[in-house]
Amino acid sequence: MYPHQIERLTEALDREGLAAAVAAWPANVFYVTELESRRDEVTERFAVWAPGREALVTPAKDVSNALRALSVTGGRIGLDESNLTPAARKRLTASLAGFALVPCAAALSAARRVKSPYEIECLGRSLGIAEEALNAVLQMLVPGVTEREAAAVYRTEVTKRDAVPGPLSIAFGERTGIALPPPTERALAIGDLVKFDVGALFKGYCSSVARMAVMGEPTERQAAVLEAVQAGLEAGIYAVKPGATAGSIYEGVVSRVREAGLADFRCDHAGHAIGLEPRESPDLRPGESTQLTSGEILSLDVSHLESGWGGVALRDTVLVTTTDSRVLNRSVRGLVVLD
Repeated sequence: MYPHQIERLTEALDREGLAAAVAAWPANVFYVTELESRRDEVTERFAVWAPGREALVTPAKDVSNALRALSVTGGRIGLDESNLTPAARKRLTASLAGFALVPCAAALSAARRVKSPYEIECLGRSLGIAEEALNAVLQMLVPGVTEREAAAVYRTEVTKRDAVPGPLSIAFGERTGIALPPPTERALAIGDLVKFDVGALFKGYCSSVARMAVMGEPTERQAAVLEAVQAGLEAGIYAVKPGATAGSIYEGVVSRVREAGLADFRCDHAGHAIGLEPRESPDLRPGESTQLTSGEILSLDVSHLESGWGGVALRDTVLVTTTDSRVLNRSVRGLVVLD
């Protein structure tokens, strides 16, 4: 475990008055042990952490032994309630009958908010892989290529770079007006918008990027909608700084998109944090009072979808610095014209 994780977890336990924490959610287990596991795995794995010491445990009945091996014999124990089935909770509660158990999922989530230099490096590389793969797809797009063919190239390119493809959506034409349509046999045609909503997983860290292209010269409307969405995204990026509230980022995005020409623009959120999971706290949504902190990484997301016409989506990954923000993306944010 890196010193940053030790410091963050120690602070989290101190704030909650905990002698130790038992992590159950896969991302929390990874944060403590660097062991990757899927949420749908049947095997129960728990990470037990006490200041400066950790242990990986399976099954649940052995958690108490792990605590004692880490010299924790009493006090308040944080129990990660995020991924516990009723049966697992019952076994853990019975195993830890001698301890006072309190929920700690929120505390573990708070510890993970601020990223270490290593985590930032991994997140940047994950994003770079997604963008490199996306660029490879752009190079092969010609009229007649199907969404499924484009998606297959994306997956191959991500895998070639020692990463795992994340959930992906590559849509053409009127299908860009759907939020996350799965790839189909829809073929690319002249005049079509192309929407990429893709990501990757590298060393446990997630990336997500949304970009737009058009087959041939864009119409005035296509260009205008793209410009408005891009203006909103850039306003959000500009507003990111330590101390700014998540809700203020949302408000800045929405008001700028409306000013830029989409007067009726509305959305539920304008992004969220990203890290070991594709969506982490805080959400950039109305009224969210959480203040941004130096070292956390946000996925800013702005989209405008119209059924029957199409849609535009842009997403950037932004690091909160000590003074403002730094965009980690390297790909072109504007509309890519294919010929």
